[in-house]
Amino acid sequence: MIEQMKKEWFSNVKGDILAGMVVALALIPEAIAGSIIAGVDPMVGLYASFCMAVTISFLGGRPAMISGAASSMALVAASLVKDYGFEYLLLATLLTGVFQIIFGVCKVTRLMKFIPRGVIIGFVNALAILIFKAQIPHFVGISTMTYVFVAITLAIVYILPRFIKTIPAPLIAIILLTAVSIFANFDLRRIGDLGVITQSLPAFHLPQVPLTIDTLRIILPYSVALSIVGLLETLLTASIVDDMTETGSNKNQEARGQGIGNIVCGLFGGMAGCAMIGQSVINVKSGGRGRLSTFVAGVFIIFLIIVLGSLVVKIPMSVLVGIMIMVSIDTFDWSSFSYLKKAPKSDAFVMLATVIIVVATHDLSKGVIAGVILSALFFASKISKIKVTKIEKGESIIYEIKGQLFFASVEGFLEAFDFSQQNNNIIVDFESSNVWDCSGVGAIDKTLIKLISNNNNVSVRGLNHTSHDLVERLAVYNK
Repeated sequence: MIEQMKKEWFSNVKGDILAGMVVALALIPEAIAGSIIAGVDPMVGLYASFCMAVTISFLGGRPAMISGAASSMALVAASLVKDYGFEYLLLATLLTGVFQIIFGVCKVTRLMKFIPRGVIIGFVNALAILIFKAQIPHFVGISTMTYVFVAITLAIVYILPRFIKTIPAPLIAIILLTAVSIFANFDLRRIGDLGVITQSLPAFHLPQVPLTIDTLRIILPYSVALSIVGLLETLLTASIVDDMTETGSNKNQEARGQGIGNIVCGLFGGMAGCAMIGQSVINVKSGGRGRLSTFVAGVFIIFLIIVLGSLVVKIPMSVLVGIMIMVSIDTFDWSSFSYLKKAPKSDAFVMLATVIIVVATHDLSKGVIAGVILSALFFASKISKIKVTKIEKGESIIYEIKGQLFFASVEGFLEAFDFSQQNNNIIVDFESSNVWDCSGVGAIDKTLIKLISNNNNVSVRGLNHTSHDLVERLAVYNK
């Protein structure tokens, strides 16, 4: 246990500290943007990012993953704030945390195995597109110097790592270009233009709302939605970080940690948060590998706000835009173009549908859920093709069943039988088939009852153990 803690916290101290500092700088505009989307004060998102990062660094199941005030959560919370106010958002955040802890305890993260590869690829690509789209308002049509700073930032982040590996290139870009912009007094949009940053620590605060059934009815739908959206984004981001670092993670622990993190957010004036793929990618690309990087990111946010607030507001947005554009390029799965050509058409369609729905709605849960449903429908369609072969052998007629008998294949199964035949010895052979549900058993019942009513001698053979037990429990013909 102690060795594991040392490995997760202190095996990469320099890399984690530097990466955490870079991430903290990238978290600030994202947190402010999330606050604007939700309709709350910018400090609400900043406090959420601080609380989530610090809490998750200790309690999360995926070292080096960054959590904070994500725009996807802000979108869900926006209508609650608009209709009922900020205090209801805090209470909904607390309940969101409770639900996520329950999800973690109940190990619902095992459902991740039911998310197909096409959906995950679509999720990643959609996020990359959304990250890029989110940067457009911050540099298009602002000023010529804005384009220059974005281009220089991209060049630094792309080229510098080939020569300097000890200090993350994004950190060098932020410090260098911020200094240049201040001394040269260039016409640039800066972090301070997004909203007012108050140099104050978060304070303990219980939501000032009546604890009644009516209040529960108001916040319950939002809390359920926030918990599901947050958990989906978190678990998929964890899988991406797993692949990037070639290490594993405890998804159930991560769910519980996210839940506790959201409870802390709700008690200290923060909105609900979750894992953030863009900042997580920045962390890993900057050399972050352990829990220390996440902890530093959270603590450094507060340090920047309290101690260096007057300097932070002067950081050009164009520099952060350049960094995030590079993140979107790195995040996008460029091999998906060849995947579209090589993969089955159904898988390719699922991937594209996931991307389109997420980008169109800005709602990750809708895209992922739609992708999973489409995959399930395509899968059901593929395995619903059942083959029934009629063989006349001596004085018997044998129907050989090949394929899966369940609700989607019942129609094909029934159409294969000749129910007009009379006075025959008929054998229905399930040696190459499985019966999966009550619809399949009902189809067998219907077939046998019709054949027997025409004075046929009918028998069933070849049922495997599971199918036999199901038929024994549910079938009517043998009762």
